Amino acid sequence: MDDVDCMLLTELQQDATQAYAALGKAVGLSAGAAHERVRKLREQGVIRRTTVDVDPAAVGRGVAAYVLVEANAWMGDEPVCAALEALPEVVEAHVIAGPASLLVKVRTATTEELQAALRRLFAIDGVTGTQTIVVLESFFERPVNAGA
Repeated sequence: MDDVDCMLLTELQQDATQAYAALGKAVGLSAGAAHERVRKLREQGVIRRTTVDVDPAAVGRGVAAYVLVEANAWMGDEPVCAALEALPEVVEAHVIAGPASLLVKVRTATTEELQAALRRLFAIDGVTGTQTIVVLESFFERPVNAGA
């Protein structure tokens, strides 16, 4: 990746719907050259997908929590991944090093729904405990800076 690719990624993170002509103009390329570079970034897996940034509270998912999941076995295997993916409240899941085996981000509408989601997490085979941190306020969520 060169500086132009990094600028393209920054532009796309700001507005992925802009036309290739506008995108190219912003980084000093023709529309065709911008399109070709974006295609290559997709093929290389740098751009994984194009999506929209939805306000969780606006769609009834205003309660956010991070859950440290403790386990008696390795939690990075397919059955655990499938069990986590089956829980619609789980929006992120990471195998971690530290005091727990997994770090899971959960979004629900209410604390009652959060409690129900935690019960379902605890029911996953191998889970021995959870520690939950409820988010009171989010200052910002930042996209990855491709140029850094």
